[in-house]
Amino acid sequence: MNSQIDNSRRFYENQVAMLIHQQFPEYENRIAVGLAGEGSDCFGYDDFISRDHDFGTGVCLWVTDEDMELFGEHLNAAYNDLIDRQPGNNLTVRLRERRGVMTIHDFYSRTLGIYCDTDNVTISEDDWRNMDHSCLATAVNGEVFRDDLGSFTAFRNLLLNYYPDRIWRIRIVNELHKYSAALQVNYARCMSRGDVVAARLCHMHGLEAAMQLFFLMKRQYPPYYKWTYRRLEELDMDGLYARWIRELSETKGDITVWEGKEYSPKYLNLSDPVVLNAERIAERIVTMLKEHGLIDETDPYLEKYVDEIINRD
Repeated sequence: MNSQIDNSRRFYENQVAMLIHQQFPEYENRIAVGLAGEGSDCFGYDDFISRDHDFGTGVCLWVTDEDMELFGEHLNAAYNDLIDRQPGNNLTVRLRERRGVMTIHDFYSRTLGIYCDTDNVTISEDDWRNMDHSCLATAVNGEVFRDDLGSFTAFRNLLLNYYPDRIWRIRIVNELHKYSAALQVNYARCMSRGDVVAARLCHMHGLEAAMQLFFLMKRQYPPYYKWTYRRLEELDMDGLYARWIRELSETKGDITVWEGKEYSPKYLNLSDPVVLNAERIAERIVTMLKEHGLIDETDPYLEKYVDEIINRD
């Protein structure tokens, strides 16, 4: 089955490009067109299941703030008229908001949850800290079909160049702390108390942090959470880390191996398969940190590296 990106590209080449050329010839080289943003279709992950909501062929048309004032309303009306004439293309209100004419500034600002300076193509350190990191992949997914002006692509490339070094390190240590607190400390504490519900929450928080750390090591943005593992499998060339993540997700804690055990921060109860799998993943994370020159040691207890990674030159 063709992805919706392919369908949208054909729609642009066969119909939208002609509309722009015929009705807006003087602005043709100022309109960026592509498919990006929210939705599995923009990641190329759409399938038959995806068609139960917010599904249909369309494109995004990105213009500057000035051009939106100049001709944006007319372009939007012409594009919507074209969409309405497509057989069977009954787009939802939500999907119409994701497609059609929008400013470059509004697209990035809405997606990332910050005010994006798309004119100067810059992001301050505070904005890097405050943005919705879970939406970075959404801001750079899909495909740009045309961008003669280059303004949309310039900001896209700024994001694709990845985090500034200090922000990258901050993101890493935050996830190291989450993983260590959840699976190397609190999971054991909860199981020692017999609190399997809290232990399961630790299990899931640690699983999420392990995946986030993998993407940080690969210098890639993870997509929306339901697609995170799929993308991780695509990036994991030898498949080992992805297999361990899957095994950790499928593993159940064994409350029986904690009976009669008093909690000790120095004791690893490797009889519990969750602990065993968590330590195996932690060892691999340490290896990746060393490969990036962020640490020198091999101790799998991840919390100990937080200060070192932040302060290392």
